[in-house]
Amino acid sequence: MTTATVTDLYPTRGTSEVAVPRRDPVLWGSPDTPGPVPTAELQAYERDGFLTVDQLITPDEVEVYRRELDRLVADPAIRADERSIVEPRSQEIRSVFEVHRISEVFANLVRDPRVVDRARQILGSDVYVHQSRINVKPGFGASGFYWHSDFETWHAEDGLPNMRTVSVSIALTEDHDTNGGLMIMPGSHRTFLGCAGAAPEDNHKKSLQMQDAGTPSDEALTALAGEHGIRLFTGPAGSATWFDCNCMHGSGDNITPFPRSNVFIVFNSVENTAVEPFAAPVPRPEFIGARDFTPVR
Repeated sequence: MTTATVTDLYPTRGTSEVAVPRRDPVLWGSPDTPGPVPTAELQAYERDGFLTVDQLITPDEVEVYRRELDRLVADPAIRADERSIVEPRSQEIRSVFEVHRISEVFANLVRDPRVVDRARQILGSDVYVHQSRINVKPGFGASGFYWHSDFETWHAEDGLPNMRTVSVSIALTEDHDTNGGLMIMPGSHRTFLGCAGAAPEDNHKKSLQMQDAGTPSDEALTALAGEHGIRLFTGPAGSATWFDCNCMHGSGDNITPFPRSNVFIVFNSVENTAVEPFAAPVPRPEFIGARDFTPVR
């Protein structure tokens, strides 16, 4: 991990909530940079903070990844691993982190040109995996994820200096408009919201089950939603949503009978590697925020 002093462009976890304009590009390459994302879609990503792909992986591939997800969730050794996060109410597995290191099947997905080449195109450099996980939202009561900016946490607790990180959520089940799908405020990525309140020690142990520190106020969320609106993402299994690290996003509880599962991969530029946390006493564990910056090949 780099130990050099780095200017904090995005102060957070102070005594009060502060909104500041984004100080980094959204697209780190040119909109004309060759790659799998057409120029018009890159421009829309720059404007809105996200782009969607109707079918990133095929139905046959979805079945392969879904079987692997089911195998991991059913494995007692995986459940006992610290990388597995258990739903507080149901005591079922909610997420399995560092899944590309646990499973060669998901490691192959990370290396797939359809996936990694889009990350390289958006970030304008080679990339490494800052975080990967599978998320499981079974029906009848699986909890959602409250509104937050990933970058706020990755900056405060993992030490990512700049907004040069992109996430992809690949659906392994159909995302209906009723089963707790991803919601994003389009354009919110252009404002950094520094949250109030210090990060507690070992905050990740609680926040991965229920977000607390690093969550915006109701007033700030009301203002952002009033300015930008809210987009709910639906689509078939195999579809994907790419979104900027600073998008304000969240998801609701799934009280339907229809499960929702996805694989979530975070790519960070090799030119934006983690330093010491900007607002936490120590970095989060490496399975949540990587300290291995080896480029994906």
